[in-house]
This record gives sequence, structure tokens and C-alpha cells, in this order.
Amino acid sequence: MLEMKSAIDIALMVVVLFFSVIVHEVSHGYVALLNGDPTAKIYGRLSFNPLVHIDPIGTILVPAILLLSHAGILFGWAKPVPVNPLNYRNYRQGEITVSIAGPLSNILLAVIFALVLRLAGNNPGLVYLCYYGCIINIFLFLFNLIPIPPLDGSHVLLHLLPHPLDRYYAQLEPVGFIIILILLYTGVLNFIIMPIFRFLAALLLS
Repeated sequence: MLEMKSAIDIALMVVVLFFSVIVHEVSHGYVALLNGDPTAKIYGRLSFNPLVHIDPIGTILVPAILLLSHAGILFGWAKPVPVNPLNYRNYRQGEITVSIAGPLSNILLAVIFALVLRLAGNNPGLVYLCYYGCIINIFLFLFNLIPIPPLDGSHVLLHLLPHPLDRYYAQLEPVGFIIILILLYTGVLNFIIMPIFRFLAALLLS
């Protein structure tokens, strides 16, 4: 998906990724607050200070491995914001809206970056920044919507399923990360995600 060209390109991608995953997590926390849960605010996580959002694995290790291995994709995650669903005024509505807020923030960022790109003119730094901002956020949007625990899409699907299917589905939680790794390794996720990714990228960047 991404061609690594220079140290400047890599730096731009890292900055965009870091900013995007922070916006993703702050969005979860802010929508939780709108639903009646102040936990993220109490713990100081409704902040754009990167230090409070760093996850050693998702923010540093995974992106570094992908960059060094020239994997062709770049993604990661920030430390999840703490939420307490018991504080939601409407539990089901709160769970769905808080979960979907993160991915929606990424597709909104992708649209904003695409719009700024159209106004960037001949400024190469801004052009590349906006280009990477658009495609990285499209990928984050799609990846996080995958309905496999612990990704955001799984929390949405869980509360849309009828009983007792929701109970059986919830039992995937302990092995969800393993399933994601298997699907990534076998290329199944790419087969599912990339056609939609290419469509959205063409739509926003054309």
C-alpha cells in the first residue's frame, strides 16, 4: 500500500499515524463522555498530549516492524482509553456509539486530508503529508471495523446480534487477536479490505 521512499516519507507517515490513532482514542473517550461516562476525562485521556496515549506495542513496536520490514502497510494503535459502560445512560446505545466513534474519526480525517491535498498546490511536504494522512486513515477505518474482537467492529456487531448469538460471539474475545494474526498472515484480510480500500482511496484522491 505504501512505498517507502526516504527518511522524510517515513517521518511523515509516523507523524500521521501517531496523530490519527490519538484522535481515534480521544473520539472514543469523548463520545463516552457524551453518553454519561466521565472515566476517560477523569484519567486525563481526553487530551492530545501523545505521552498519555503511547502503547509500547501498538504505537512503537508494530509500526517500527512494519516500516523496517517494508511490509507495504502501516498501522498501529494507541493505548485504549478507559471507559465504564455501566455509566452510560443507555447501555446498548452507548456501547455502539462509543465503539464506532474511533473508526468514524479516521474516515473523517481521511476526508479532511483529501480536501487539504486539493489545496496543497506545489508544496511537496504538504502534498505527501495529506496523501499519507488520507490512505493511512482509510486503512485504520477499515481495519478497526473488522468484526473480530477486540476491534471496534466486534463491539458494534455484538450489540446488534440477537440473544443467544451475542453470547456465543462474545466467547471469541480470548482468541480474537490470534484470529486477526492468522487472517493477516494468510492474506485473507487483504483480500477483504484492499478492494474497499482502493475504492475509497480512488474516491477521495481522484
